Amino acid sequence: MLSLSEKDVLFAITLISAGLVLGNGAHFLLFRLLRRKQTENQRKQFGVRKYLARPARLVLLAVAAEFVLPMIPGLAQLLQAQMEQIARIVLILAVGWLGIGGVYVFQAILLNRFDITAANNLRARRVHTQMQFFRRILIAIVILLDSGVLLWSLHNHDLWKYGTGLLASAGLASLLLAAAAKSTASNLIAGLQIALSEPIRMDDVVIVEGEWGRIEEITSTYVVVKIWDERRLVVPLSYFIENPFQNWTRNTSDLMGTAFLYVDYSLPVEPLREELKRIVAESPLWDGRVCGLQVTNLSERTMELRCLISSPSSGQNFDLRCLVREKMIAFIRDHYPWALPTLRVQAEAQTANSTPKSTAQ
Repeated sequence: MLSLSEKDVLFAITLISAGLVLGNGAHFLLFRLLRRKQTENQRKQFGVRKYLARPARLVLLAVAAEFVLPMIPGLAQLLQAQMEQIARIVLILAVGWLGIGGVYVFQAILLNRFDITAANNLRARRVHTQMQFFRRILIAIVILLDSGVLLWSLHNHDLWKYGTGLLASAGLASLLLAAAAKSTASNLIAGLQIALSEPIRMDDVVIVEGEWGRIEEITSTYVVVKIWDERRLVVPLSYFIENPFQNWTRNTSDLMGTAFLYVDYSLPVEPLREELKRIVAESPLWDGRVCGLQVTNLSERTMELRCLISSPSSGQNFDLRCLVREKMIAFIRDHYPWALPTLRVQAEAQTANSTPKSTAQ
């Protein structure tokens, strides 16, 4: 084994220290410039430090090691080759990590232009939904490419031979797994269909299994629906392809709703129609599109009045319907109390002997 002199050891320590300082210094300068540029432009951080800082540091340190290791004197050729191979593997893995972080940053930059909390957010919901699916595809591609580069960097023919056999076995096993995991495969295909055909999007208002809620999360296998009472309904992706459901925000978030009143026949309808117009005109929940009151049904005791009103969103329409019911009932109670639904009972008095008596001759 080759021995090292004190001078060589000190020189090696100096080179390693210089490599660490060079890598960390380049990392510090790079992210300081990025932070200053974003501050000057008054932009958001987009998760640059969160997703890129650590893998970038590892990449710079691995690059510094690639330069420093050949300069260290006295290293045995075999030991130097092993250390360079380790540095190369670390570099490839770090670049893959950096690529995955870059996908998340790209998603943040793209979605920043589409505010999903806006009133008219149809396009934003479409982009958010599609980006969630394509982000997973991009990450899978980065992992696949990084794995291929890692295998190529090993320069081991036996490994490639075993890898080829392993891939052939994996192809046969995948057929068996696809047959055994039919539901999982159908969910993956359904995810692609949902991303392209868009039956649902992020933040869509839907009725699923009789539950009203919003699409909170779309994964590669299931959808999370946030119910109005804070519960979560987890539904397989294939459900939205194979079963009918209601989507209240498919094309627009504007919605019409109804509030029904049941009153006596003697109540005049026109004053109620004017009162409905006054109520919705004073409410910020009304969008000014639709406001009408009609007699839609008659029963043996009451007539049914339908108040048809519109709002910018389903939540506002629900609140407006509740407000209309409350105000209209108060109006009827104050001005036409006798017109509220009542049950009439009419009793006829009869004599004990209703048959007329004949007069005696």
